[in-house]
This record gives sequence, structure tokens and C-alpha cells, in this order.
Amino acid sequence: MKPKIPTKLPKWAVWLIGLSILFGGGYFAYNQYTSAQRQDVRRRVQTVTAERVDAPITISANGTIQPAQSVNVSPKNSGVLKQLLVKEGDRVTAGQILAYMDDSNFQGQLIQAQAQVANAEANLKKLESGNRPQEIAQVQAQLAASQANLDKLVAGNRPQEIAQARSQLAAAEANLQQAELTYNQNQRLFSSGALSQREFDTSRTTLATARAQVEQAKQATNLQQSGTRPEEIAAARAQVEQLKQSLSLQQEGNRSEDIEAARAQVMNAQGQLKTVQTQINDTIIRAPFAGVITRKFADPGSFVTPTTSSSAVSSATSSSILALASINQVVAKVPETSISRVKIGQRVTIEADAFPGKSFTGTVVQVAKQSTVDQNVTNFEVKASIDDPQNNLQAGMNANVKFNVGKLDNALVIPTVAIVRQAEGTGVLLAGEGRPRFQKITTGASVDDKTVIESGLKEGDRVLISFPQGERPQSRTPSVFPGAPGGGSSGGNRRGGG
Repeated sequence: MKPKIPTKLPKWAVWLIGLSILFGGGYFAYNQYTSAQRQDVRRRVQTVTAERVDAPITISANGTIQPAQSVNVSPKNSGVLKQLLVKEGDRVTAGQILAYMDDSNFQGQLIQAQAQVANAEANLKKLESGNRPQEIAQVQAQLAASQANLDKLVAGNRPQEIAQARSQLAAAEANLQQAELTYNQNQRLFSSGALSQREFDTSRTTLATARAQVEQAKQATNLQQSGTRPEEIAAARAQVEQLKQSLSLQQEGNRSEDIEAARAQVMNAQGQLKTVQTQINDTIIRAPFAGVITRKFADPGSFVTPTTSSSAVSSATSSSILALASINQVVAKVPETSISRVKIGQRVTIEADAFPGKSFTGTVVQVAKQSTVDQNVTNFEVKASIDDPQNNLQAGMNANVKFNVGKLDNALVIPTVAIVRQAEGTGVLLAGEGRPRFQKITTGASVDDKTVIESGLKEGDRVLISFPQGERPQSRTPSVFPGAPGGGSSGGNRRGGG
């Protein structure tokens, strides 16, 4: 006979089975949850391996695109703008004519100055050439005539001349006797009434004339017999000497002092001409350097004045003609901790915000010798040329400049974010089987997001770069790495744990 199987479990058994299932499910769920938590922690705790790389060393800095030269073009003298040859956006070369000023006021002065130069040069040429042969011959003839006269005066009168004077005196005396005889006869006739008053007066006049002629003949005879007066001889000698000196001057030519004075007059006239020509040339406005016309401030007919300012304020542009800017350059602000590694001639890479994903190259051309302080940060301005043949970059654009200051050869590097600062010094947390272990290190230059490790690590060591929430070690001192040489990407050697 088969045993009888109970068809219903006891109540206590049912409770026992239920509790077993409940505790077993809870334990399974707890294990699953804790396993997931451990996996999540492992996922959040990341490590990297110290490795050796070859990489360029760069220093990054913010900058702006600026023209290498900029100026407001204006005339040297105030005046009216006559003609404008360029417009905004035109590219010009150094020395190219941009505009003409009205020069009508200078044209008359130019003609007058040219005439003064011609007159001064003609006078100088005359003095340098000396006297003409005809002028010398004329003075020689005058000297010969004066000498002959002197010789005549010194020699006195010839006997023939004295005899002639005596003969003229004898003739005058004979004529006087005849006149006296006639007068006496006429006087008797007039007294008797036989002669008219008129005829009597005529005979009396004839007598007086004869007496005067006799006296004149006597004086002439005395002069002939006495010879030439000493005063006349002295005067003739003086005249001869004067003509000799004049002939000597004519033969020797002009004095050197007169020629030098004439040359000075020529130079003075030429200087006045040059001044006028310069004033006329100044009315031709030329480009002081190659560049592009960025603004136009005046039209033909405007009155413009000299200005030396290159700013865009109204006081600097109201009297100017044009604004001219040369080729662009980038001006970067490099921190003082990095400026010692920047040298003239270094190549740079330029990334402009206006051209994402595109880079330009250039060369350092100037490093400022004086620092600037902006928001308590000391920087040095560094200027670099830009290789931009298509002129894509425009003045005023913001840019990031990377200076290629060197190269790392087989250097041991780790991510900069893995470096922490503890009381023991600068170091990293090494990953291991147990809890991470702090390892003190010596850092070198920073390159982009990596830092060179000079000592404390070896290739292959794994260091922590991330930590669970709230478990990252806190820096106990300011995160400044001793031994880091102040170079690297912007702030790269100043990032650390904490």
C-alpha cells in the first residue's frame, strides 16, 4: 500500500521558503549594485602613462592685427586740395602721387626766382671772364694821349711858337698905330663938321679893338716865353698815373673778392629758387610708404592743413586728406615669465577668430623693451610680421599667437592636469593596486596641455588625471611649480591639482 502524500505545505514552511527567496534576491541585488558602483568608480578614475615624445615648444599669447604703420596724409603747408587721385581701398606704393594742392601762388615766385638766378650767374660769368681786349685797348689809347700831353707840357713851347706870338704882337701894334692915326684925323674932321658922328664913333671903336688885340698879343707872347705852369704839369702827371692804374686793373682782371661776392649772390639766388621749387613740390602729395587707403577725409576744393596725428578723432582728421595704413602685423601680449624665450626672427603661428580652422605664419620683428601692466598682469608687446599674401587679415581682428621657441627631444611628459601640489612639494598620484601614492617630481617646460618631467618618474609610470567626486587631493600651497621655467602655453605651468 503506497504512502499518502500531503497535498498542502505547512504554514511555517511557506514562510520559510518566502523568507529564503526574499533574502536571496536582496543579496543578489546588493552584489549587483556594489559591483556597478565599483565599475562606475573605476570608470571615473582615469590614468595616463608617462611617455617620451618629440614636440615643438610653443608660447601662446593673445594679440590683435594692427598695421605696421598708419598715418593721416596731409600737406606740409595749408592750402586748397586741387585734385585727388585715389579712393578708399586702393593699394599704393611708396612715393606714388596721391593728390595735388593748388600751387598758383608759387608760380609767379618761381619766375622771379629764376630771373634772379640768371642775373646773378651772368654777373659772375662777366667777372670770371675778365675785361675784353677792346676795353684794354681803349684805356691804353687814353693813356698814350695823356702821356703825350704831359710830355708837351714838360718840354715847353717851341721857338717857332714864340716867334709866331711875337709876329702876331707886332702886327697888332701896327694895326693899333693905324687905328690911332685914323681916329685923330676923324676927330679933327668931326670937330670941323666934315665928318658925321657915326663915322667918328666907328673909328673910335676900331681904336679900342686894336688896343685890346695888342694887349692880347702881349699876353700870348709872355705865355709863350714863360712856358707851361707847374700846376698844369702836375695835373697832367696825375692824369697819366690814373690811366696807368686803370690800365693795370683792366689787364689784371677783376678782384677775387668781387668774384667770390658774385658767387655768393648766385648761391643766394639759387637758394631762393630752391625754396620756391620745394614749396611747389610740396603741393604734390605722395605716399610716404606702401599700403592701402583706409579713409578719405577731404574732396577737391577743401581747405586742408598740416597734421602729424594718426588717430581717427575729429581734431586729427578734419584737416587731413587721407588715412594710409601699411601691411598688417600682429601685436601680442606675452607674459613676463615667458618673454625671455621670445627672440627676433622666431617663427610664429597665428590663428584668427575670424578664420576658424585656418592658421597663418609669421616672424617676430620686434620685442618691446618696456613692459605694460594690464589688470595687475605684466606683459611685453611682441610684434610679428604676417605671411598673408591675399590680405585676409584685417586691422582690429583678434588672434592667438603661438611662438615656436624650441623643440623637445625624447622628453618624458605627462598631462599638466595630473600635477598636484602637496605639502611635500610638486608631484603626481601614482596608480597601483591599493590607494594612489603621492610621488614628488621636478617639472620642466609645458607644451600645450603636457608638462615635461625632469625627475621623479620613469617612462611607463601610470598617474591619475581624474578622481571620484570629492576625492581629488587638495593643494595645500599655491599651485606654482618650482623648477618650471616660465614658458609654455598660456598658464600651462600654473595649472595643478586642487
